[in-house]
Amino acid sequence: MTPLKVVPRVLRVASVLLAYRLDELVDAAHLFRPLKLLRPLLARPRPGVANLPRGARLRLALTELGPIFVKAGQVLSTRRDLVPGDIANELALLQDQVPPFPGAEARAIVERELKAPVTQLFAHFDETPLASASIAQVHAAVLQDGREVVVKVLRPGIDQRIARDVALLHSLGELAQRWHPNADKIRPLDVVAEVEKMLENELDLQREGASASLLRRNFESGVDLYVPEVHWDLTAERVLTLERVNGVSCDDIAAIDAAGVDRKTLAAKGVRVFYEQVFRDNFFHADAHPGNIWVDVARSTEPRFIALDFGIMGSLPEADQYWLAQNFIALFERDYARIAQLHVDAGWMPNTVRMDELEAAVRTVCEPYFTRPLSQISLAELVVKLFQTARRFELTLQPQLILLQKTLLNIEGVGRMLDPDIDIWAVAHPVLKRILRERYSPRRTLREVRKRLPEWFHAAPQFPELIREALRQVARGEQRGLADPLELAQRQEASRRQQRAIASGLLGGALLLSATLLWTQAPQHGVWLPILAAVAGLCSFVAGWPRR
Repeated sequence: MTPLKVVPRVLRVASVLLAYRLDELVDAAHLFRPLKLLRPLLARPRPGVANLPRGARLRLALTELGPIFVKAGQVLSTRRDLVPGDIANELALLQDQVPPFPGAEARAIVERELKAPVTQLFAHFDETPLASASIAQVHAAVLQDGREVVVKVLRPGIDQRIARDVALLHSLGELAQRWHPNADKIRPLDVVAEVEKMLENELDLQREGASASLLRRNFESGVDLYVPEVHWDLTAERVLTLERVNGVSCDDIAAIDAAGVDRKTLAAKGVRVFYEQVFRDNFFHADAHPGNIWVDVARSTEPRFIALDFGIMGSLPEADQYWLAQNFIALFERDYARIAQLHVDAGWMPNTVRMDELEAAVRTVCEPYFTRPLSQISLAELVVKLFQTARRFELTLQPQLILLQKTLLNIEGVGRMLDPDIDIWAVAHPVLKRILRERYSPRRTLREVRKRLPEWFHAAPQFPELIREALRQVARGEQRGLADPLELAQRQEASRRQQRAIASGLLGGALLLSATLLWTQAPQHGVWLPILAAVAGLCSFVAGWPRR
């Protein structure tokens, strides 16, 4: 977007912000420094906004500016490490409800994407939408075999509009990055990049279908969480067809009580489902507000949740997943020194940080919480405060962790809404310990070793030649070598020891795996054969163990 095209739209944004008495935002960005005289003409304050808190005024302004700004506000609501809590709470209330587009256009998009007439694809297609949002709208339909489905259709021309609005957001982000006094903390361009990535993901309904399919497979039993089935033959990049489900929003307490659902059981189940998604499956629903989480009231004796809208899903790198789980365990056990050490070991903080100061800061945040009854402690609030405190020690957080933090806030909010007395700690602690015990058990480790053995055996013969070639290059001066012949001889000896350790480790792993398989898969051979294989494997490990 060229600067001349940006100017009128930037002025409109500034005008709306001023109309909602958000003068401090405009002043901070210095948008009107050259236009001081014109400022009184740009906007008049909206009636009744003067007494509203700043978060509510910002929420109303973003709603007036349009759907893309609503999306930006929703992203900001997750960044509690960047924005004050009162603003984040208000922005979390943003809903991108917009007028629907004509049903005839939706029908035309479905026919174009699925390359067949609607009458051939469905026994019935309702042109009146069930719901309409900024990116897409949803229509009810019936398959030829009588099954009810919902069809999600992207808005016509939404790609161009999003591209235009994202360009405007980039321009505003650059202005804020240049002029805002706290730009290094707010990182406006990073926030814009998050909005852009989220919108790109939401524009691909086939990707959303794949996310729904994976989550459904992870909870295949459907006992705790039900995920609607994806109809892949009726799904494309701009059309998504899902099984139609029935339930009530998880914040409709009256309907849940009227159905006779045990809310205490349901609340505890919601906490368990969250930890299973994050730490067992490493794939979690990251937009878990009440509109996307329903309750199946038809199952009053065995309540379960129903998940909807899979446009925003989260996962963590395996290393972060492990470190985060260990941090939670240490938090449950009030081991502040371990929390401090784990933050450094995970690479979230530089190893130059003073551990005693970090431990003291963690203790200062946590101890006031532990004076309350456990049922009154907000784990989500505690995690947010820990992250805010850790920022003083140059904490580096990845977007996935921030998304997880936002999801934790949502899930805990749902749990306390269903059961105000729920003890989050008592529910979460045993679930997390069980998941970690299963995830890092010897059996699972052996399975991983078994998977990688072919790769290791394939690469092992190359190691001696690679080491020899590297030493030749050092000797020829093609790489920076060791000036002292004694050090070069020590390096060669170390290489030989490394080769022995690799060979012994591979042999030991193979023997231990063989012992396990013989013990579990072929008990008819007796116990001595697996025992001998296990002893030989351990001896191989000992033989290859590095010695001084």
